[in-house]
Parts: sequence; structure tokens; C-alpha cells
Amino acid sequence: MKIHEHQGKDILKKFGVPVPEGYVAYSVDEAVEAAKKLPTPIAVVKAQIHAGGRGKGGGVKVAKNIDEVRKYASEILGMTLVTHQTGPEGRLVKRLLVEQGVNIEKEFYAGIVLDRASGRNCIMVSTEGGMEIEKVAEESPEKIVKVFIHPTEGLREFQVRELAFALGLSGEAFKQCVKFLKALYKAYEETDASLFEINPLVLTKEQQMIALDAKVNFDDNAMYRHPEFVTLRDIDEEDPLEVEASKSNLNYIKLDGNVGCMVNGAGLAMGTMDIIKLAGGDPANFLDVGGGANAETVAAGFRIILGDPHVKAILINIFGGIVRCDRVATGVVEASKIVKPHVPIVVRLEGTNAIEAGKILEQSGMNFLVAHGLKDAAAKVTQALA
Repeated sequence: MKIHEHQGKDILKKFGVPVPEGYVAYSVDEAVEAAKKLPTPIAVVKAQIHAGGRGKGGGVKVAKNIDEVRKYASEILGMTLVTHQTGPEGRLVKRLLVEQGVNIEKEFYAGIVLDRASGRNCIMVSTEGGMEIEKVAEESPEKIVKVFIHPTEGLREFQVRELAFALGLSGEAFKQCVKFLKALYKAYEETDASLFEINPLVLTKEQQMIALDAKVNFDDNAMYRHPEFVTLRDIDEEDPLEVEASKSNLNYIKLDGNVGCMVNGAGLAMGTMDIIKLAGGDPANFLDVGGGANAETVAAGFRIILGDPHVKAILINIFGGIVRCDRVATGVVEASKIVKPHVPIVVRLEGTNAIEAGKILEQSGMNFLVAHGLKDAAAKVTQALA
């Protein structure tokens, strides 16, 4: 789950991570009142959306006085902010963060993420703060320094010092960086986060390390341990179809293609998308209906897939291990009668009672295209697009 910058900074603050003083505002008047409470005459007015690149898109402005705060707040609130992460459609700005100006001496990057290859949390730092870290990784990978945290040992003192040295710090700045990174990692672990990104992490002229920006994502699988975070979710920032899927406990991610996919199991779903691409098609989504696919989950999946106007055909690919294929076939038939899909549907069922399932589909009186094997399913669904 993604949250807004101001929400992430509120959480970091509770763990002793230094952040600028700031206040969220939902109107121009609230932005002005927020600026009056700041300890500095200079205020930064920042659009709050779930995307990076806001500054380049015109969503971050430095105001030198209250009049400029009002001016910038009026311009940013209600604008459709387009960045490299929003896509051409952009995001509507509904809230702002108004925070104090900071006396910046240097900008750095710091991030924490789970490295799945090693099975360990990874802390990354770079002297190239304020830049897109993906660009730095591509053009100057040697400027990104990483340490990997052993899950039973935790973050070690020498690792934090290694990172601070990598940023070229010494004296008071070095001490502040060590303290900052320790607090940041503690926050990451205790909130069950999946990503912390501080870009830029700044060293002020007063030799303080401050998180000038904060991107915080939580692991959805751990949300049951953090009910206090549920209210931080902003569904206006999420794809409506993904929101609808979450209500039915379906794992759905919208893509840009035209073949709707309904599969049980994440690995099989990935393989299904790959073979659709190999057959010349283009998957419109990732949809894992889980191990208990039945009429209700299939119907919910149909509604979500058909909510995408780009979908021109649907491929249902179910392996009957936990769930019997004949039950899935019955669910597909019942769901089709309810939802009445208007596009061709290719069904491939393998596993327990697959033969019985094929008979159910063929005798349903509905126009299903029954596939025998994954390659045949991909070929049939791409042919149905023609």
C-alpha cells in the first residue's frame, strides 16, 4: 500500500527520523494558515500524489512569502499533474504539503527495500541525491552503495558507518547520518514496509541530516498487524478496477493490453501472460483468483476484467489442484449467465476432473472456446482478437 509524503513523514517522525516541519492542506486558505505556523519565512508548497517527478511537473514550488504561498497553492490544487510515473493521463491534486524551507548544503539519496535475490533487506545510499535513482543505476551504478542486512543479526554498527563514509561525510555530519540511518531502518522494520525512499536526503548548513522527501510503501500482506495504517489509504490515487478487486480479495493489476486474464496462482498467471505475448497477444491484466475459484470469484473477476474497455478477449486458465476443474467450469457457466460477457472467452482447465469440466463447458450452450494445453489457449485467444 502506498501512502502520501506527508503521511510517511508523520510516521518517520515518530521513530526519530528528522523531517521538516509541515502541515497538510486541502484548500488554499488551509495552505496559507499552514505557512503562517512554519518557523521559516520560506515555505515549500508540494502536491501530494502517489507518484515521483512532481517538481519537474510543476507540483513543487518554493514560496518566499505568504502571497506566493497563496498563489502557488491556487495553481497546484486541482491541477492534473503529469509526471514520468503518472502516465499521460496524470493525477488530480487534491491535497498539499506546506513545509518549512531548509538551508541545504548537500543532497543525497537513501533507500531501503527487500532484495529478493538474497532474501535480505538492502539499504542503498548515493551522493546523487535529487536525481531519479533508476537513471543513476543505469548511468553510474558505482555511485550507489548497498549493504545487506542479515535477518537474525539486524543492522550492524559497521554497516551504518560504511554507508555514512560512502557519502563522504565526516565530523558532526557523519554522526548525524549514522543516527539518521539507524532510525530510518528501525522505522522500516517495525512498520513492515516494503519500500522507504528518501530523495533527497539533505545535509543542512547546520550539519543536520533531514528527510526532505519521503516515499513509503507498506507490505499489503502485513497490514493485519497494522490496523492504524488502514485509514492512510487513498483510493482516489489507485486504479478503480484494482480497488474493486481488493473488495473481492482478488489480486488484480491493470496492464495496457487487450487480453483479459483470469488465472489461479501467481506463478501460473505470470506464465499465462508470457505465453500470450509469445503468441502475439498483449495481456490486459494480472488477475489471480486464488485456490478457491467458484462462481462468485469468477463473476467478480469477469466484472473487473470487463470494466477495462480495452479488453477484446478473455483467457481463463485454471489448474485444478486445490480446486476441482468441474467446480470451476460450473462457476464459469453460472458467472457468464450473470455477467453476460460480450467478448470471446477461451477456457483452459487442467488437473482434477478436467475431462468432466470440458463436458460442462461444451454442454452449457454458451460459446466458450475450450483449449487443450496452454499453447493452444494462447493461440485461440489471439485468434479471437482478429
